[in-house]
Amino acid sequence: MKNIIVTGTSRGIGFELALQFANAGHQVLALSRKTPQILIENPNITCLSVDLSTEEHLTQVEQFLATSWKKIDAIVHNAGALLLKPFSETTPEEFENIYKVNVFGVANLTRICLPLLQKGSHVVTISSMGGIQGSLKFAGLSAYSSSKGAIITLSELLAEEYKEREIAFNVLALGSVQTEMLEEAFPGYKAPLTAIEMANYIFDFTLSGNKYYNGKVLQVSSSNP
Repeated sequence: MKNIIVTGTSRGIGFELALQFANAGHQVLALSRKTPQILIENPNITCLSVDLSTEEHLTQVEQFLATSWKKIDAIVHNAGALLLKPFSETTPEEFENIYKVNVFGVANLTRICLPLLQKGSHVVTISSMGGIQGSLKFAGLSAYSSSKGAIITLSELLAEEYKEREIAFNVLALGSVQTEMLEEAFPGYKAPLTAIEMANYIFDFTLSGNKYYNGKVLQVSSSNP
């Protein structure tokens, strides 16, 4: 049994992933702004309704960890915010808000968890093919895709900084997955993979990928993008 944190669990990949870990017998801390009832009812899941871009909410997470868990075996940084808008029309506040969730939220939650991470712990950050240098880019995603590029570099740096503690940091750069977020951004587009299918992959990678990878970025896409 492992202690696993999953962010962005209100829907989509994070929701499916939290259920998979819990149903496999692991203890899950599910972090999201909204909390589905089915997660609350699962005895292996602890739900905290938090906004990872807000310092006060992160304090709630820190307090829970200090009183309830002695170790963290894995983190899946899945929460993300997307903005589809021309760069010239994007306000500084909108641009910053995307980074608060997609970059600063990842960095700050990782910092809180560091005292409980140990030899063999695995930190998995969910990025996007849009954050990969040289990949196909889409107009209107300047804030989103650039933030996803930032967390790739952050993960690579953390892997180097904490390699002597044998904590692994890896990134999964996902292609298109049929989630509510995708439908909201690109109505009518049909992705080749469902949220459950992608969650299956992330589930296995989180539990065993650190045996083979550290500081790596794996492109998980069956399409272009």
